[in-house]
Amino acid sequence: MELDYKENKCFRLLQLYERLSRGEVVRKAELAQKFAVTDKTIQRDIEELRAYLAETRTDAGEASIVYERNRGGYLLSHAASEWLTNEDVLAVCKILLESRAFCKEELDVLLRKLLRQTAPQDRAQVRKLILSEQHYYVPLRHGKKLLSAIWELSQHMTTQHTIRISYCRQDGTERMHEVNPVAIMFSEYYFYLIAYLADGRKEFPTIFRIDRIAYFEPTGATFRVIHGRKKFSDGEFRKRIQFMYAGELRRVTFDYSGASVEAVLDRLPTAKVVSEKNGVYRITAEVYGSGIDMWLRSQGSAVKVVESLS
Repeated sequence: MELDYKENKCFRLLQLYERLSRGEVVRKAELAQKFAVTDKTIQRDIEELRAYLAETRTDAGEASIVYERNRGGYLLSHAASEWLTNEDVLAVCKILLESRAFCKEELDVLLRKLLRQTAPQDRAQVRKLILSEQHYYVPLRHGKKLLSAIWELSQHMTTQHTIRISYCRQDGTERMHEVNPVAIMFSEYYFYLIAYLADGRKEFPTIFRIDRIAYFEPTGATFRVIHGRKKFSDGEFRKRIQFMYAGELRRVTFDYSGASVEAVLDRLPTAKVVSEKNGVYRITAEVYGSGIDMWLRSQGSAVKVVESLS
């Protein structure tokens, strides 16, 4: 069915609003030619949209239609801060490709949706900048779709429902666990479910790779997690976990004599430089589990552990 934009003002207004919402610059002459109407008709359409926005968007800083002389057209003044820019889309696409977090099918869908956020005149350029990486993308060996599982697990987390999971371990054996989910995190290729064992055997969270969860279901029970004396904070947990190895909270002190102390502080968000002498930095960090030991050993002679307290 071919739309009659000349006779149907609603179609024109909807398309005009959609294009403005995407951050496009719209020009009266181009629209008039596209819709087979006069410039005055397009001007009236713009004024009606202006009136609609003024009536329905009363919060400070909300979008309004303005004319930019240097760009020769109209745009939503606040659209740039509410919608992804070409630069935003390119950066997020690059991160997705580098993460290798998704199977090829889910990745392609996500990239296609992101590209649709760009202005039509720039879309081909952004697509060209990611085309080679997308074509040669190598997904992880598990090959599983994850988006639905991530969302469903997050719902149980939000509603604080205890769930029963069947978890496939590294050796291929499956074990059942009843857990209280408190966070979902991504780290170095994989998504993880952070959860407390429902029987309370451990005071610290257990970490499960989501691609290894064969299935999960609610048990019907609910929970309320308190971590120490405070409510569990995934942000605080994230700062203290290395390589997603769970365990008790520890304080580690070590001397670092490598090339870049900045890289150490970036790697360990809780790290603090206690002192420095002759290029050797004494650093202390608060961490969960044994993942920190793997990192310390990887630094070779540049690191000397001074103290490790649980």
